[in-house]
Amino acid sequence: MTTKQAPIHSGFGARTTAREVLGSRRLDGLIAVVTGGYAGVGLETTRVLSAAGATVIVPARTPDKARTALAGLERVELERLDLFEPASIDSFAARFLESGRPIHMLLNNAGIMATPLVRDARGFESQLATNHLGHFQLTVRLWPALRKANGARVVTLSSRGHRRAAIDFEDPHFERRLYDKWVAYGQSKTANALFALALDVRGEPHRIRAFSVHPGAILTELVRSLSDEELRAIQAAGPGDFYKTPEQGAATSVWCATSPQLDGLGGVYCEDVDLAEPVPADFPEQRGVKPWARDLELAERLWTKSEAWTGVKLTP
Repeated sequence: MTTKQAPIHSGFGARTTAREVLGSRRLDGLIAVVTGGYAGVGLETTRVLSAAGATVIVPARTPDKARTALAGLERVELERLDLFEPASIDSFAARFLESGRPIHMLLNNAGIMATPLVRDARGFESQLATNHLGHFQLTVRLWPALRKANGARVVTLSSRGHRRAAIDFEDPHFERRLYDKWVAYGQSKTANALFALALDVRGEPHRIRAFSVHPGAILTELVRSLSDEELRAIQAAGPGDFYKTPEQGAATSVWCATSPQLDGLGGVYCEDVDLAEPVPADFPEQRGVKPWARDLELAERLWTKSEAWTGVKLTP
């Protein structure tokens, strides 16, 4: 049964940090996988989880860069993974499954934003391929390890950017329509939210719950594809308290992955360390989750498409 999309009044807020979310709670003996866990919000997520005692596996596309960023952190294991390459995803998953270990927390954190039109080897648009399909394939491949945890959580980073676009099921990879990098980004972030919704339906019978997260507006390496002019415009657009620090940006992810406040819940979009408010399509404020990102019928349609695109299906 899908959780009602409505705030639960967690007691936290937009300025809460990931460390404050955890408080004195320990995660000893638990295993987390954090994609992109070596930069920005992902690095802070890794840092907080490992400090609380969890073993954190960080799959990285650029291991040398990741090794430098993660130096000195305890219980952190570096692995190689490129979400843009299906064979790399399968290879990482196979290596992990061979270890026989469970995964208690899978944080699908990595992503790209507003990139020029690039296609993967299958011809798929890069933002949908990386942000959604890469994590779809990864999660499905790691399903046996998630089931082994007997109470796992999967947290996938969406974004307020989902407001920009629903899924265009007629032309998702911009084969006929004019490419717009922001529409493509919005579509991929809507896909992240719908993925969590459909995954939770499949996971709940196995005590696997799924969440999607808007971490907040944070100026990290995610903006690396933007020009200086675009970056200045973005910085000028928000009020003084609009942007979060990485420590604040990681709070909702860590909350979704660990908090007992969410026991028995799942399939919801979260922001500012709470379940987000469902808002109508024409809602003007920069908060809440739009209808096209919380529709179970659309989520199931996307799941079916994703299976066909990747050739990967969930084993019950």
